Amino acid sequence: MTSRSMILAMAMAFALSACAPNAIEAPANIDPIFLATAPPDAPPGTCWDKTISPAVIETRTQKTLLRPARISADGQIQAAPIYKTKTIHHVVRPRQEDWFQTPCGAQLTPDFIASVQRALQARGHFSGPVTSKMDKRTRVAVRRYQQSKGVNSEVLSLSTAHELGLIAADGNPFAN
Repeated sequence: MTSRSMILAMAMAFALSACAPNAIEAPANIDPIFLATAPPDAPPGTCWDKTISPAVIETRTQKTLLRPARISADGQIQAAPIYKTKTIHHVVRPRQEDWFQTPCGAQLTPDFIASVQRALQARGHFSGPVTSKMDKRTRVAVRRYQQSKGVNSEVLSLSTAHELGLIAADGNPFAN
């Protein structure tokens, strides 16, 4: 084994060890709720995703006159006015997380994704060839379709899959 291939093998082993469970610890300043993969009350065996709307904060700068300008009898400015500047931050809308249930990975087969593409195509949201892959074009079409339903995500929601007729009420794909 050459030194170059040995270095490459060591680098690959190091990179793969970083993928091991618990190999990298999250810093203390990361919110574990943000990293959660399901809401706290989610039934076991269900799959979820969330949209995050950032907080809207209004910032205002306010000047308060502390001392007016001093003007002499002949109209000349002797001292400039003094102001105090205060910046005020007001939360107009707090940060918001909206969880939604999704089909689980085992359901996202190539046949299922092709059905998603055809269903979106029939509704005028997907154009192009049916590739059976959740590619960028498909994700954009999913987002476009779901935005009108109040879900701003490119991840297919379970309610959208139901609405498109791809998943029955019991959660089985193609059961309709």
